Amino acid sequence: MLDTEILFDPNNLPKDERLQTLKQLYPECFSKKGEFLVEKFTQLVHPQAIEVTKEYYNLNWLGKSYAKLLRNTPPTTLLTEDYQHNQQPQNIDSQNLLIKGDNLEVLKHLQNAYKSKVKMIYIDPPYNTGSDGFVYQDDRKFTTEQLVELTGINLEEAQRILDFTSKKSNSHSAWLTFMYPRLYIARELLQDDGVIFISIDDNEQAQLKLLCDEVFGEENFVGDFIWTTKNAARGVPPVNMLMSNHEYILCYAKNINLQKFKGIERSEEDFANPDNDPRGLWRSESIKATGTQDNFFSIVDPITGNQFYDNWAFAENSIKRMINDNLIIFPKTKDGVPRQKKFLNSYTNDKKAFVSYLGWYSSETSSKSLMSLFDDKKVFSFPKSVELINFLINQSTEENSIVLDFFSGSGTTAHAVMQLNAEDSGNRKFILVQLPEKTDQKSQAYQAGYTTIFDITKARLEKVAQKIKGEKTDYQGDLGFKIFETTTDFREVPDYDQELKTLEHNPSLDYLMYVPEQIETLLNTWRVYDGQPLNEPIEKVNLSGYTAYLCQTQLYLLNQNFGSEQVKDILTKLDNERSFVIERIVIYGEGIDSAKQQELKQAIMSYNNKKSLHINILVRY
Repeated sequence: MLDTEILFDPNNLPKDERLQTLKQLYPECFSKKGEFLVEKFTQLVHPQAIEVTKEYYNLNWLGKSYAKLLRNTPPTTLLTEDYQHNQQPQNIDSQNLLIKGDNLEVLKHLQNAYKSKVKMIYIDPPYNTGSDGFVYQDDRKFTTEQLVELTGINLEEAQRILDFTSKKSNSHSAWLTFMYPRLYIARELLQDDGVIFISIDDNEQAQLKLLCDEVFGEENFVGDFIWTTKNAARGVPPVNMLMSNHEYILCYAKNINLQKFKGIERSEEDFANPDNDPRGLWRSESIKATGTQDNFFSIVDPITGNQFYDNWAFAENSIKRMINDNLIIFPKTKDGVPRQKKFLNSYTNDKKAFVSYLGWYSSETSSKSLMSLFDDKKVFSFPKSVELINFLINQSTEENSIVLDFFSGSGTTAHAVMQLNAEDSGNRKFILVQLPEKTDQKSQAYQAGYTTIFDITKARLEKVAQKIKGEKTDYQGDLGFKIFETTTDFREVPDYDQELKTLEHNPSLDYLMYVPEQIETLLNTWRVYDGQPLNEPIEKVNLSGYTAYLCQTQLYLLNQNFGSEQVKDILTKLDNERSFVIERIVIYGEGIDSAKQQELKQAIMSYNNKKSLHINILVRY
């Protein structure tokens, strides 16, 4: 029998990878029935000096079990590409991606090909303010009985979950249910030294922090950045006369031990030389000890005789040498504290740390900047600051990093990536995901021809590319992008045992006659599922008039009319064409009957190819 699988089978949920890893590392901690033996696990880890506790803090909400189910269910869509756009000269070789569709579906599609490959994620999700339009929407159709079986909850809770998922709720529970599976998959996409930044305001900041503690691990919390949106209380004052003028950006690392920001440049503006010291610019720094209480002694000002008793960071002899070298600055009165001179040229690192308050990034300025790209039309409300996102990208990425934004809105993140690449000659790539959310028919965006937010995103990227080309005429960086989108799954996948019998008798049934666009859609969906990035080139292979597709080392047989001549061609190419190297052949089971599948299998197994390749064959539906 050939290996066979049904892709995205809703009746066969993928296994939890973390659980599989646990089983591999501690097989003795699982019973024959697969039950986890907690006491045995505790006994094993105790000798390793790992503290085990039964006390922990847990975030619970109505819908959490459903959110975990959504985390593991396969996508319900396929991935297609905008072939006409992608073949344009500026896009054909681009490594940037703009994907149209529900971001949870897209993340599920991407998770195999981009696992542990994304250096930075920035997202600006719905704030759930009550006026931002967020409501929970879900087209996955489960019955209460199915939810009980799949999640282990009772009927009453299952019904309550289905009620809020079908009634467009905007409660805290609905928002957490919406965010959890997206963040969970996002974590899987991050490199081990990668970070995620999440914009939020007061409405869900507290819930988001607890949720991220659970998804990313409390120990991987990097910081809570704050930035000012406006510097004055404008407009109609609220009832309590307090107007918020800031937002948050929560930052988490995949692994806090590997994450490090670059820091900011040291500026001469932070240094001075009021005493004309020949050693150059300096600034004063504390010499008081922190973290220790065993270095108390007196320092004497040699000019005034004033004594200063404290716990110092340097030994007494070292302090005396520093005084002789004019490195200690004494205060004018006894109430002050001596400090040391720290010279600009003494720093071995030309970068310094930055604070979590990021400053003022005017929302009004960001809006005007976006309007300038669209002939002064207000096509999008409250876009994020390009300069703010530019700063985060600059701190968190290397020159070839991948940056992901799966709530891309008007496309600020991609704008910042392209702008930063143009500034420092980097080659960062972006992946944007945006739902084709309709614009208001009365809006300036709609009147200008942008009927969806996705249209605005696409147009902005093209306009930014034109702007950069105009400003840097000799710039050779990647200013294009490829477009993909989720589409309805057109496959009909009945019981495949019965399907095989049907195909043996009539391999050319009408419903199997997919048009070329559908074949391309299957190819894009399958190759990214098999771990190949969407911008990986596809080579069309001519097998005696039959078109096969080679992606890296996987050969896809998706079209009909595959026969003995094509089998011979594959064997010939294996021996005679150096670049024709395959490790797996994936067959579309609905297009090639079982007799031809077996013929190919026998030929591959019995033929001793000159490259000594071990080739697997998979039949997929």
